[in-house]
Amino acid sequence: MLVTLQSVLRRAQKRGYAVGAFNVSDLEQVQAVIQAAAALRAPVIVNTSEKAIAYAGLEELAVVVKTMAKKYPVPVVLDLDHGRHRRLAERCLRVGYTGLMFDASRGRYGQNIARTQQVVRLARRYGVGVEGELGQVKYPDEFQRSPDLVLTNPQQAQDFVRQTGVVALAVAIGNLHVLSSRFEHLDFRRLGAIRQRVTVPLVLHGASGMPAAVIRRAIRLGICKINIDTELRVAFSRSVRHALRQDHPYDPRDYLGPGRQAMMGVVKQKIVMFGSHRQAK
Repeated sequence: MLVTLQSVLRRAQKRGYAVGAFNVSDLEQVQAVIQAAAALRAPVIVNTSEKAIAYAGLEELAVVVKTMAKKYPVPVVLDLDHGRHRRLAERCLRVGYTGLMFDASRGRYGQNIARTQQVVRLARRYGVGVEGELGQVKYPDEFQRSPDLVLTNPQQAQDFVRQTGVVALAVAIGNLHVLSSRFEHLDFRRLGAIRQRVTVPLVLHGASGMPAAVIRRAIRLGICKINIDTELRVAFSRSVRHALRQDHPYDPRDYLGPGRQAMMGVVKQKIVMFGSHRQAK
């Protein structure tokens, strides 16, 4: 069943677990995520990035996710991940998205507030909550160009949430996008300080490859949504490569099916790690 971002995160915050936000870009990946959540009776967030939308089509992805969500009695959020353009956010809302992550973190603080405010006002017309980002969760190429981290300021976080009206806040506490690396050390003291000042659910991006102990500590300190992308791609791709080496199949179902199963296994593992299994209403 399709539900809003704010509804699943409020419940997660109240009960002390995190909801997995898993990125998809095609039919098999949507099936892997939603079927894994259904098997474990877990709420789930289906993330679609701007690149995924450009690849598969906005309306096409929306139809697939909404159709799958109707089939299973678990809460499913259709979410825009790292949207950077107001026009795309509006298109997503028009086709039935129930969550938006709007990322204006690369701009100056005032610009971030102003741009995020615009999207929050727009989304409220549809009853949809918006996740914002403060600080910068860098991608590998950004980190190589400039290894100085732009971390979330706890006092600014309080002001940012108050001014924008976001229902969730993505924090930069030393986390990086793509797989966890030796350069990645989470600042739990900073996370605790943010939690003391901010009442909305907090979000951890770039969690692929993070150890379970790190994840669980972050959840105890207020993380309620955890984004996983790269780990899913790795599992899917490895399985497809393995299947193609076996009998050189010419039927895509013979290698995409195993890819789906491999990705489903990772999603299930993360759901249990996040504590969201058996948390569906």
